Amino acid sequence: MALDPESAKAEIIKFCEEKSASKSKFYFNDFTKLFPDEKTRDVKKLLTQLVQEEKMVFWSSGSTTMYGLTGAGKQAHSEGED
Repeated sequence: MALDPESAKAEIIKFCEEKSASKSKFYFNDFTKLFPDEKTRDVKKLLTQLVQEEKMVFWSSGSTTMYGLTGAGKQAHSEGED
């Protein structure tokens, strides 16, 4: 990975915060577009690290997995994550 992991994670968080007015959950492909020159596996590792650090959460409908900031969105409030 050519990116600095910490700055890449900060960019992901910033992206989510900027879009938070319109949506709270994002598809994996939304994040791969932020880093078009990186391998998808490396982007996945960054997202996994953010989940492990509890800065982001996985959300799954059963067929689709999405990512969101911890405590953001209607789903988080109904599940007591806030």
